[in-house]
Amino acid sequence: RQGEVYGLVGESGSGKTTIGRAMVGLEKTTGGSLKVLGQEMRGVKGKSVRELRKRVGFIFQDPATSFNPYFTIEQCIAEPLLINRPEISASQRRDRVKELLEAVELPAAFAGRYPHELSGGQRQRVSLARGLVLNPELVIADEPTSALDVSVQAVVLELFQSLQKEFGFAALFISHDLAVIDMVSHTVGVLYHGELVESGRGVDVMRKPQDEYTKKLVASLPVPDPVEQKKRRELLASLRNDAS
Repeated sequence: RQGEVYGLVGESGSGKTTIGRAMVGLEKTTGGSLKVLGQEMRGVKGKSVRELRKRVGFIFQDPATSFNPYFTIEQCIAEPLLINRPEISASQRRDRVKELLEAVELPAAFAGRYPHELSGGQRQRVSLARGLVLNPELVIADEPTSALDVSVQAVVLELFQSLQKEFGFAALFISHDLAVIDMVSHTVGVLYHGELVESGRGVDVMRKPQDEYTKKLVASLPVPDPVEQKKRRELLASLRNDAS
């Protein structure tokens, strides 16, 4: 829903990224039904996909490979505008880029730099800016912090939360890290081997998981309290024994 972050967590190969890419037509939907902002994606035609993409922002896992290395940062951010809003003038695009660089807490002077001149955290901030350039109703963030150091992750996640509150977009946040999902999400879905095994309010999923796989995920999370950490290790061990 508008203003809500839905966190989708699961191990590698569970289907998280496939779902995110299918939601914007980067993967073909071959069965069942997938509706995004009212648009059925199964059998969707090219024109309808192009119209949908004007309403959706996508934040990729690794901006180093998703940016054109020959583009300046300004061109990287403005590219969706150039493609989807050709009626907007060059000066309006520059103003929008400057506005978004400020929103992601980067100097306006970065507009003239190239992706290789930025750190990983700075590139991910630029990726956030590009994902928001069209004022999307929905943002899909595909493991946007997995390639970053832990300290940089925290900064980017806090920035994502701040931007989400400011702009009020709905978001699908994809990650294999339950701690990250817990930090940014209002509701949480747990994916296991292509099946949604649990879904609900984040606080309910974290405190009272119902599915065995979710219980293992929660039990594996480290906590600063050594007594609580011991309990979690014992619970995780017992769950593994039961499974075997």
